[in-house]
Amino acid sequence: MADVFLNFIDQWGYFAVALLMGLENACVPIPSELILGFAGYLIFAGRMTFAGAMWAGMIGGVLGSIFAYEVGRRGGRPFVDRYGKYFFVKPSHVDLAQRWFDKYGLKAVFFSRMLPVVRTFISLPAGFARMDRVKFLVLTILGSLPWTALILWIGKLLGEGWAIMMKVGHEISIIFVVICVVAGVVFYLRYKKKHKGNTE
Repeated sequence: MADVFLNFIDQWGYFAVALLMGLENACVPIPSELILGFAGYLIFAGRMTFAGAMWAGMIGGVLGSIFAYEVGRRGGRPFVDRYGKYFFVKPSHVDLAQRWFDKYGLKAVFFSRMLPVVRTFISLPAGFARMDRVKFLVLTILGSLPWTALILWIGKLLGEGWAIMMKVGHEISIIFVVICVVAGVVFYLRYKKKHKGNTE
């Protein structure tokens, strides 16, 4: 199936990137490392622009996430359990995303966009919980943006060796989330220290 997806992207370019990212975020398990990594290679080869691939990936990913959110919101967990198998949705993956959402709430929608497996299914529990649509959309965009840019950039950087991401993509995503968390903590502490100094 990987060859089918690669040929599709090779022939249809930005449209294929948007469609496949839409399917991936609508809970069809297509690795985003495959889609965006190959798109990064096409940027390297001069057949795509970074901005164009970025827009295609973001638009497709956000629309797919909205679709999954609405399925969860309108159909609930019983609907997903009953019909999800026809779209290769495993209950264990939904359970994993549900645990993340139950534990971290709104933050899960942001951070899970950069984590393997969870990023594909997090929209469902957000829908189950009837999370505010605007907040869901904003957090989805903010979480998807750095991940999409990172994978495209790495694909471009690796060039013809882009496929290595299929082996180390999970590790990259975990490292990236750790860096984001550390950077966020440092930024918060500096802001708090500066704000405290201004009030004294």
